[in-house]
Amino acid sequence: MGHVEIWVLTMCMIFQSGYGFYLPGSYPHKYVVGDPLSVKVNSLTSIDTEMPFSYYSLPFCKPKEGVKDSAENLGELLMGDRIENSPYKFKMYVNESEIFLCQSKKVSADDFKLLKKRIDEMYQVNLILDNLPAIRYTKKEGFMLRWTGYPVGVKVQNVYYLFNHLKFKVLIHKYEETSVARVMGTGDAVEVMPTVTKVGSDMPGHMVVGFEVVPCSVVHDGNLVNKLKMYEKYQSPIKCDPNAVSMPIKEGEPIVFTYEVAFEESDIKWPSRWDAYLKMEGSKVHWFSILNSLMVITFLAGIVLVIFLRTVRRDLTRYEELDKESQVQMNEELSGWKLVVGDVFRAPSNPALLCILIGDGVQILGMAIVTILFAALGFMSPASRGTLITGMLFFYLILGIAAGYVAVRLWRTIGCGDHKGWISVAWKAACFFPGIAFLILTILNFLLWGSHSTGAIPFAVFVILLLLWFCISVPLTLVGGYFGAKAHHIEYPVRTNQIPREIPAQKYPSWLLVLGAGTLPFGTLFIELFFIMSSIWMGRVYYVFGFLFIVLILLVVVCAEVSLVLTYMHLCVEDWKWWWKSFFASGSVAIYIFLYSINYLIFDLKSLSGPVSATLYLGYSLFMVLAVMLATGTVGFLSSFWFVHYLFASVKLD
Repeated sequence: MGHVEIWVLTMCMIFQSGYGFYLPGSYPHKYVVGDPLSVKVNSLTSIDTEMPFSYYSLPFCKPKEGVKDSAENLGELLMGDRIENSPYKFKMYVNESEIFLCQSKKVSADDFKLLKKRIDEMYQVNLILDNLPAIRYTKKEGFMLRWTGYPVGVKVQNVYYLFNHLKFKVLIHKYEETSVARVMGTGDAVEVMPTVTKVGSDMPGHMVVGFEVVPCSVVHDGNLVNKLKMYEKYQSPIKCDPNAVSMPIKEGEPIVFTYEVAFEESDIKWPSRWDAYLKMEGSKVHWFSILNSLMVITFLAGIVLVIFLRTVRRDLTRYEELDKESQVQMNEELSGWKLVVGDVFRAPSNPALLCILIGDGVQILGMAIVTILFAALGFMSPASRGTLITGMLFFYLILGIAAGYVAVRLWRTIGCGDHKGWISVAWKAACFFPGIAFLILTILNFLLWGSHSTGAIPFAVFVILLLLWFCISVPLTLVGGYFGAKAHHIEYPVRTNQIPREIPAQKYPSWLLVLGAGTLPFGTLFIELFFIMSSIWMGRVYYVFGFLFIVLILLVVVCAEVSLVLTYMHLCVEDWKWWWKSFFASGSVAIYIFLYSINYLIFDLKSLSGPVSATLYLGYSLFMVLAVMLATGTVGFLSSFWFVHYLFASVKLD
């Protein structure tokens, strides 16, 4: 079966499967009673420091077969995920209790200090079963709160307690069919939807549809433990009370780890098993954000419409038979922007830099639109860890062609068709944004390496990223540049005078207006920005990509309108230096996003714990803000360029 057929089938599945929305990248596993189930562990995480650490950096039990890394993609490594095997093992539909796991070595002074530090910094243990993260429910003021993972321990009256007994609940759904294709509602497309099961087994299978954990702090009897081996039954019953703690961490004493597991049949279907993690919270807020944006767009669209109607109407009246007096009167009326006709297409200062920024902006904007569209269709679901980052990287590399093409074509347009220097422009476009990104990442990586965090990008991955950059992105950008050099440059509708016209003195500094213009695009974005920040820094799952796609389209429209209106205002006061101003009019939204992220750091993240965490946060924020500035600035510039070209092409001048 060819790739094309599989692609078409997959698209059909997405649009046909009415209820069970299948998430690519996570196939249903069917287990027979007694089949082994293995729990995996991810990095320890904290919203207090934002630095992930390896699970085995703390004195936890290690599996008999040794610690092994699970297969990871590039996105997971960049996100700081380190998925490893764990000693927790279950048998499908076999309830077990009082299982002894191990007794750690005596807690050394260093381990004691580290455990206390991790508990103070609110570190969470993240477990995964059949690709589902462990979920924990707690009651607070009558509300059920959901958490992924469980805390390492807790501090009560200056005494540190460790959670050393875990009570697992695995929710399973029974399927009688040996083939799951019908249940999934995917018709005949069995080839696209393999089910992992034992060969030749016609026994009813079960699927894991939920994974819950209750952590407890329990004191064990040292005499009973000494003779036990891993997975043997602990001799006395263990009472797991999540509201009471009794296992204080003491230096020089070992820690005993135990667990229990109970299986429970559930009505949850396999395609709906992620619903518990993706509960739709604040959908009204998302709609409010979109309505708010639509109001801003309508207001700006009104202004744009007025501008176009006035200019086009005036142009048409040129052909109407009017008496001489009316024409003279009209010319006086039109004096503003018509006076800059000989300067409006004069080359801006630093034209090469402008071309490079626009090329990189097209690449980032294209990547954002394509990635979010794919994510909204369900291709980059939270069930497939790391696919979002991997997808972004892939689309960014491919769109190097667009960056090279746009940068070089704009360079030739500004140079009135001159080919000279196009290779330099394409090369710089290929290196400008990735170069800054690498500089920021390298500095932050040294901080993470110094802290021994799993958030640090391994050296091998660094080499892979460099190879992707220089072996794929740079050549593609140069190819795009070659096509841009071959393409016909955009011809200006009017000639440029040799001597530049003097710009009259303005009442207000024009840059003040340009920086203020960023508030309108920010207004369309800031509500969604809160959800995005919460998902990145608060460990929440972000999945409302449909809303995000709508917000992105609205943002593009607002940026185009804001820049267009501002360019017209500048031309009306005879200011012909519109090139850079049109870029920064919409690009200045980045300043407000950066100020918002500082506000989020101080008030929502409580400044994090320690200067390293705050520096990491600000470094990543700076990286994000730069990308936003390039993307929004590009939209503003291209819309203004089109507007100015259209304006002076459609209005015939004497």
